[in-house]
Amino acid sequence: MSGTLAVLALLLALSALGCARLVGAGRPVFAGILVWGLVLVGLSQTLPGADPARLAFRLGWAGAIAAPVLGYALLIRALRRRARGTPPPEAARTGGSGMTPDELTRYARHIVLREIGGPGQARLRAARVAVVGAGGLGDPALLYLAAAGAGALTVIDDDAVALSNLQRQILFGTPDIGAPKAEAARAALTRLNPDVAVEARTVRLDAENAPALLAGATLVIDGSDNFATRYAVNAACVALGIPLLSAAMSQWEGQVALFDPARGGPCYRCLFPEPPAEGLAPSCAEAGVIGPLPGVLGALLALEAVKHLAGAGRGLRGRLLLFDGLRAETRQLRVSARADCPDCGGRGA
Repeated sequence: MSGTLAVLALLLALSALGCARLVGAGRPVFAGILVWGLVLVGLSQTLPGADPARLAFRLGWAGAIAAPVLGYALLIRALRRRARGTPPPEAARTGGSGMTPDELTRYARHIVLREIGGPGQARLRAARVAVVGAGGLGDPALLYLAAAGAGALTVIDDDAVALSNLQRQILFGTPDIGAPKAEAARAALTRLNPDVAVEARTVRLDAENAPALLAGATLVIDGSDNFATRYAVNAACVALGIPLLSAAMSQWEGQVALFDPARGGPCYRCLFPEPPAEGLAPSCAEAGVIGPLPGVLGALLALEAVKHLAGAGRGLRGRLLLFDGLRAETRQLRVSARADCPDCGGRGA
């Protein structure tokens, strides 16, 4: 009898120590678990006609079932305690790794995700994302990135809000008609999340100014609607070594891909070395576009951006995601680097 008690007490002590070490708890947690187990063992011996071996076996199984639940609860409590013990709000506002209490609440649904957690959210907050085009694709991407806590956003667009934009460009409202898109976007994003730094660049990006506009970005998102701008963005990203998320759409269909030759992927010119012939890729104004389609693709851009910046999951590097809204279908194509690519020269091959 004494041998059974000794073995069971030793197992309980080791389990308690393991749980306490797992969650970083101190002696009170260790002692509490151990005392609880020993009390149960002692009580089991007072039951009339009880079989000590059988009771010990049942208590062992009960402990095995309860331990994960208790360990998870303690782990969550310890993580919250550690998060609150990070640098003060002043450090957070100046780029430190800690988060303020308001940020912990705002991003709680991210932080509890195993793939993101506190470290992933901190990486997201430290990122600088440049978005080219505050139109149908850029609007939802900007909204979700601001809501997700991307640290700094640069909006690059020289256009003004028009009435015809409001069928799909959800960042703007009727009072914004006539206002520069970049400025209207900054105002809307600041209302959504004042902790995100938003820079408005009311300028048309071209081959000459692209390197200066995109320098310092962690990630570039291209939501432009013409090949000249897309080529200028791609060339600058290749030269600067910045990953590029690009999307395009027309009528009911669209596509999204991540181009990153600096890290083994192809670039945009590997996929489209030359612009299509006249008339083969009409603009939305010419061919039309269903209103919710930009929202689907823009949300995909934001999703892939969050994944890339937080280091979560598998991204679209080297893959082209095609979406057919009319048939509710998706498919993927493999994209390889081209040795004769005029921009990256097959660097990612």
